[in-house]
Amino acid sequence: MAMSSGTAEGEVMVEMNTTPLIDVMLVLLTLLIITLPIQTHAVKLDMPAPNPTPPTFVPPTVELGVDFDGTITWNGTPVDRATMDSYFADIGKKPSDQQDEIHVNPNRLAKYDAVAVVLADAQRLGATHIGFSGIDQYN
Repeated sequence: MAMSSGTAEGEVMVEMNTTPLIDVMLVLLTLLIITLPIQTHAVKLDMPAPNPTPPTFVPPTVELGVDFDGTITWNGTPVDRATMDSYFADIGKKPSDQQDEIHVNPNRLAKYDAVAVVLADAQRLGATHIGFSGIDQYN
């Protein structure tokens, strides 16, 4: 595969002829592209049937705030942990589809432990519709 030739000075010049290698590579690439199966880009999901009637019950929402110093507010009113637990117990006694929606809005400087205690109390006492609001303050 190597070709030797002399130059005017008498030195031996050794260069490899790459043209056949490039030809073989292009043939192999063409065969690879032809033999690959066509890929489908569809994702098959079993989606549930749409709900024909919208729900008639609109649950009330509760704004639950956790401040940076651990102060808990229920709809803007400061509450202690025992009062908050009694509110959670009242919500937990309702059927799951009629429970109040709890929107937790922790202050960006609130300690993780304070927020985790509030969420653990809500879960322990049966409140299931819990979500976070005010996430835009973390951007």
